[in-house]
Amino acid sequence: MTPQPSTTAKRRLTGGIGLHWLGLVPFMLFCMLFLIFPVLYLINGAFQTPDGRYSLETILSLRDPQFLTSYWLSLRLSFVSAAMGAIFGLLLCCALLLGGLPGWVRRAFMTFSGVASNFAGVPLAFAFIATLGRLGLVTLLLRDLFGINIYAAGFSLFSFWGLALTYLYFQLPLMLLMITPSIEGLRSEWREAAESLGASGREYWQRVALPILMPSVMGCFLLLFANAFGTLATTYALTSSNFPVVPIVLFQQIRGNVLYNPNLGYAIALGMIVIMAFSNTLYFILRRRAERWQK
Repeated sequence: MTPQPSTTAKRRLTGGIGLHWLGLVPFMLFCMLFLIFPVLYLINGAFQTPDGRYSLETILSLRDPQFLTSYWLSLRLSFVSAAMGAIFGLLLCCALLLGGLPGWVRRAFMTFSGVASNFAGVPLAFAFIATLGRLGLVTLLLRDLFGINIYAAGFSLFSFWGLALTYLYFQLPLMLLMITPSIEGLRSEWREAAESLGASGREYWQRVALPILMPSVMGCFLLLFANAFGTLATTYALTSSNFPVVPIVLFQQIRGNVLYNPNLGYAIALGMIVIMAFSNTLYFILRRRAERWQK
């Protein structure tokens, strides 16, 4: 019987690299072509002027009040939509997993969340216009059946809170999908130990469950924040260019006919990358803290 070559011998035959590493090649190529190289190209362009000179002039132009206002508007909109998505998504997840609801209800919500978390852009904008626009179905039902005119009361789908409500459509199901493993990771032994020491249900949540869940909740909040910060298609479809969040201002600089200045667009995008990198770094730190309770 011919002896089979050992794993070490196989690695020697392949130059010390296991064949299983070949499976990573398509992913690495994709990251290089569509993430690493574009970011490097963008950074290079952000430090150039339109005539090709290397200078800090383009980066320093972000201090213009127009761009500072756009960043502040995007930060507020992302924070509000992420906070609403995190709070309502957490409450919904607790109701589904800990509220004693039938299993089919949970499965239905999970299936719907998988679809809704990816439903954005023009279709989502049209759905909200048909529902909560000035002549939307819900708007007319509230006005004709209950005498409530939400637009006369100050609400507008094309305002800050209208956009935050629209973002909530994909933020809430995304939060449900992300926080579910953490809720399921709460061990029954922890609750039994707390109850054996005389803790009430409120004290268990206040002193045991919420402190354990908090890193996961904050990590999910940061992901929702990053998700909202980069949203362009939904905002543009709803408000055209009348709501100057950062992605729309960037789009105007890259593709606009009047405000065309690609280098300034690269500088704006670089600012977005810095905010995204800060948010994702905090997320990884919080995720490592949350994983301590899963070991």
